[in-house]
Amino acid sequence: MTYRTDRIEALLDEGVRNKVYPGAVWAVGDAADIRASGVTGVLDPDEPGVKMHPNTVFDAASLTKILAVWSSIGALWEDSVLDLDAPLGTLWPEVTDRPLGIVTARQLLTHTAGVPLRAQLKNLYGTDRQVIRAGVLHEALHRLPGEAVEYTDRAALILGYLAEHLSGQPLDQLADARTWRPLGMACTRFGPLPAEIAARCAPTELDQDTDTHLKGVAHDFSARLLGGVCGIAGAFTVLGDLIRFLRYMLDASAAPAQAGFGAEWTAYSLTVQTGGLEPARGLLWHPAPGTTDEQDVWVHYGFTGTGMWISPDQDRWAVLLTNKLYYTRDRQPLTDVRNTFRQLAFS
Repeated sequence: MTYRTDRIEALLDEGVRNKVYPGAVWAVGDAADIRASGVTGVLDPDEPGVKMHPNTVFDAASLTKILAVWSSIGALWEDSVLDLDAPLGTLWPEVTDRPLGIVTARQLLTHTAGVPLRAQLKNLYGTDRQVIRAGVLHEALHRLPGEAVEYTDRAALILGYLAEHLSGQPLDQLADARTWRPLGMACTRFGPLPAEIAARCAPTELDQDTDTHLKGVAHDFSARLLGGVCGIAGAFTVLGDLIRFLRYMLDASAAPAQAGFGAEWTAYSLTVQTGGLEPARGLLWHPAPGTTDEQDVWVHYGFTGTGMWISPDQDRWAVLLTNKLYYTRDRQPLTDVRNTFRQLAFS
């Protein structure tokens, strides 16, 4: 296996020069090891002397959906605690007589559940966490389940609540006990981060209230509203922890201890589960844009500028972590970088 390391470095260096992101860390490899990695740019443009580092802590954003929710749901599935096709109302008294009761976990995992697309929790339900939970779990569906693939953060939020109900544990404790600690992901945790860890965190958006960039506090407003812990976002991580996670997905023997989810959950999730509906989805993962069925590359992105790819068929993974949100909410510049990075990592 060879990698176009020089071209990857040139691509990511150009992203720094073009202010797509202040800096980036990256790695590519297989189940056995890291095959190439690198660092470019600075941690914070306001402190140009502080370079980006392999141990820089990043706001994982939507990678939380994989690191905490997907892994926890997989552990419950492999424990035979959760039937993916059982209506939630048969598993969860809180939604038994509610519209959500007819939805299944599989439909939430594939974004075909028909739950509302709106994610402005504060505008809809206020700031009380229990009121927000009740609102999310009791609201009418947007459409009948199974009709369409429509991405919504609510799916992961509901799955997080479901995992908490079935396990009897808060999501942060469940993820830590069943996935992060067993895999040795010592730096992955939900925020807000303590000061000593936040100091090496890549800053993201400018907080209008304080006129400073968020650092160690989730950029996602819903995550902040819910105290930092939810299925949507809120986790922080480092490159090394994501490498451990992806290597374990490719080969469970790569981990020193058995995690809650295993090879069966991984293989099942990285298959198209949406039939003829478009865009195609697996279970929270989705086929990487521009790839074919033969290439079999799966991806999940985070809005802050994070991303990870995996291909069991090619025995290959890749991670790219940036804090593009420091500069802009425009998706296209980083989308272009990500697509080229994936081509170089998996060609």
